[in-house]
Amino acid sequence: MKKRVLKNLYLLKWLGYEYIDPISFNSTENEISLPNDLTKLRELVLQCHLCSLSKTRKNVVFGEGDKNAELMFVGEGPGATEDETGRPFVGRAGQLLTKMIENVLEISRESVYIANIVKCRPPNNRVPTEEEAQTCIPYLKKQIELVNPRILVALGSTSYRYLTGDTTPISKIRGEIVKYQNRLLIPTYHPSFLLRNPSKKKEVYMDLLKIKRVLWQKL
Repeated sequence: MKKRVLKNLYLLKWLGYEYIDPISFNSTENEISLPNDLTKLRELVLQCHLCSLSKTRKNVVFGEGDKNAELMFVGEGPGATEDETGRPFVGRAGQLLTKMIENVLEISRESVYIANIVKCRPPNNRVPTEEEAQTCIPYLKKQIELVNPRILVALGSTSYRYLTGDTTPISKIRGEIVKYQNRLLIPTYHPSFLLRNPSKKKEVYMDLLKIKRVLWQKL
């Protein structure tokens, strides 16, 4: 933990910070305060080397979308196309997500915010390890705090588990409305899962209709 704190301190110094509040090593909260600004947070994340994923990445995939979005999607981690471009959900799964947003929710992709549990691509698109996810998730939680969406959509079991701590299988919890801090969280299948299992698209379609109703306050 102290090594991670030291790395973060160097990053903050690089960003121009000259002072932070005293750090308690007995605290279970984030070791240091993260910037209260998405642009500064992105600059910090782009320089992150706190886990081994930084050694194999091509680009950090911070996230993108409306900084005041009411709806935010959270996936697992970048894939090959995302690693090449530095943008979230732009490969085959991303194209499907865009269709889900635009064709079912009937809103533009640009009107939502999209991010991931981890900001760097795990090798061979494997599931992030516990250490990788726990190291990176403070960045995501700060993004959620700053964007302040009314509704979060957890795409897949990895996203749902690391956001909530709940290990309920995604097949059992998908489509349910879960309280998450002062907002609503609705889990559903990840688009990449749908590419492998197209028979599940109907279930996700029903989840999206529920998200649409909640978004328009018709539930």
